[in-house]
Amino acid sequence: MAGFSSLNTALSALRYQQSALDIASTNIANASTDGYVRRRVVAQTVGAAASPAVWARSNEIGSGVQQGGVERFADALLDTRVRREHARQSYLDLRAAALARVETGIAEPGDSGVAAAISRFRSSLHDLVNAPGSDAARSAVLSAGSILTDAFNLQNRNIVDEAGDQRARLVSTVQEINDVSEQLASTNHVIASSTAGGSDLATLYDTRDQLALRLSELTGAEGTIAADGTMDVTLNGATLVSGSKASKLSLTGGVNPDGTAGVGSVQLTATAPDGTSTVLSGALSGEAGATIQLIDVDLPDYAANLHQLMSDLATQVNAAHRAGYDKTGAPGGDFFTYDPSDPSSPLTVAITDTSLVAASGIGGSANLDASNADKISASIKIEDAYQQLVNRFGTSVASAERLSLNQQAMTSQVDGAREQLAGVSIDEETVNMVMAQRSYEAAARVMTTVDEMLDTLINRTGMVGR
Repeated sequence: MAGFSSLNTALSALRYQQSALDIASTNIANASTDGYVRRRVVAQTVGAAASPAVWARSNEIGSGVQQGGVERFADALLDTRVRREHARQSYLDLRAAALARVETGIAEPGDSGVAAAISRFRSSLHDLVNAPGSDAARSAVLSAGSILTDAFNLQNRNIVDEAGDQRARLVSTVQEINDVSEQLASTNHVIASSTAGGSDLATLYDTRDQLALRLSELTGAEGTIAADGTMDVTLNGATLVSGSKASKLSLTGGVNPDGTAGVGSVQLTATAPDGTSTVLSGALSGEAGATIQLIDVDLPDYAANLHQLMSDLATQVNAAHRAGYDKTGAPGGDFFTYDPSDPSSPLTVAITDTSLVAASGIGGSANLDASNADKISASIKIEDAYQQLVNRFGTSVASAERLSLNQQAMTSQVDGAREQLAGVSIDEETVNMVMAQRSYEAAARVMTTVDEMLDTLINRTGMVGR
């Protein structure tokens, strides 16, 4: 009986080492697969029966090895931290990138910015003072005024375009959040169904963790693993995923479903499968949080200050221009046209006829006075305010980029820790394969040895003569 028991022991070793070899090869095959967590076969010693027999006792010392399941090298606490740091990283990266695009459109300092355009406009007025009768000088004033309005309008258009892009991004992000939530709920359903059957759930757990990470990157949502291996996800107190059910996010304020601007600040509402709706309160993290911050705070703040400067410029120059007289001696009218009550209103030059430039401070026709051109130049008092606006925005951009870089160090650290635990090392798996191969050969040698012993016992002993 001992010999046959040894055969079974060797057989169990062959089966276990074959499983170990299969897992090692699977790890190597998925070394570059996103979200893959390396595995190993858990070995369990097979001993005597756990419950003693009534009329007999087991003489077995050991009955080999058996596979106790497949273990994933995952740490739930580390995964939670990875999700949190990735949410912050996504928030900071997206906001920094958007602000950097706006800063590029401001074009300060530079020859095509508003500051340079104001300087050219003032210089053209000074040239007109030196040549009050020159139509070319008057034309240069109108041209410089148009360049100035174009510089302002270009900045305003860049802000409007960026806001539109962010609204479209938010609509797309909300749709992706709903899609990923549905996928996670479906994965939870499969995990719950497979747990009772004893199936290998490692691949499903990989999918679950990857979907949860994406939800965190999108919203900063928090995930909690239940006893059955499923994951529940909450967002600012609202439930996004609970078991096999997922809530649906929708935009209920600030942005319309088609991506156009809505009324008020951005508002998100989570609707559960039973129809219960919860308005998300508090700031979000992740990509959605950064987009909402841009739509509600960053872009409107700069746009409001820019519109105020455009209104101030129009008011200052128009007041000085109306105080003068044009080339025909008639009182001057508005030089710029701007509607401060309409944020989308462009700043434009109101006159096109060079003779209507009210450069003179003296009424009457055919005068060669241009003293009012000096007063128009002196009336422009927005340079300091504009410089402060640009400096503040530049500081915000630099701060966002610095925070993004600082966060990258933290994100890289937790990613490195997770990769050290869950990542596949080709060298380590090669060693595991060699160990499995040698152990398989040793188990086969045990089986051969037992076979030889049985052959000796059966065929070469107890010979009886005739």
